[in-house]
Amino acid sequence: MGKYGEAAISAVHLLAKNEAMPPRLAWETAVQDVFPSSESSRSKGCPRDAFLALCGLGAVRNVAAGIYTRSIKNRGYVERALAAIRFDPGLATNKEELWSIATGGEQKKENAQMDVLVTLYLNGRIK
Repeated sequence: MGKYGEAAISAVHLLAKNEAMPPRLAWETAVQDVFPSSESSRSKGCPRDAFLALCGLGAVRNVAAGIYTRSIKNRGYVERALAAIRFDPGLATNKEELWSIATGGEQKKENAQMDVLVTLYLNGRIK
């Protein structure tokens, strides 16, 4: 599990403890704990938007579906990747192949989006 996966798990724990907490605040609190001395890591948008998109899709346990991010690209990536994992759970152990599916084969650098999804999936936090 990478650091952003760790932050995603922490954010889900925060949301389970406090149902009124918005997912964005849970993420911000979690990355503050995981990256206490790195502002650039805390403000990294792709893993945050991947987490918020999963929440928005209603895919994260104990989180109601809603609009938590405006990121269209990251939402699309996690939607395609989640559908692929649900079809073939073995993909959860191959982030490179999963990212290729998520991007439709486009040569684009993954930016911890799959770490967030795979960590949540493998830890039973995805519905």
